[in-house]
Amino acid sequence: KLGGIHMPVNGFGWHKRARPPSSRELAEASARYVMHTLERFGVQRCMFESNFPVDKVSCSYLVLWNSFKRLTAAFSDSDKDALFHDNAVRFYRLALD
Repeated sequence: KLGGIHMPVNGFGWHKRARPPSSRELAEASARYVMHTLERFGVQRCMFESNFPVDKVSCSYLVLWNSFKRLTAAFSDSDKDALFHDNAVRFYRLALD
């Protein structure tokens, strides 16, 4: 799962700022970790996730998901589908009617 990286324990300090980070700031701060993980495990073995409500101290839910979209802007539609939906459906065996 690709998420939870912006928690205070990871040292970004988002929670100490007067203004919360933008999705661009989150994407830039986490890009090397996310891309490294995707390179090592592949798109078919990863999925984006939020660590809410724990992440709420660092950023908003919307800003977090927009940062994920920024990180994958150049990805193919099928890779985005896998990371944002298909892998979770497969892994958790979700029945979608």
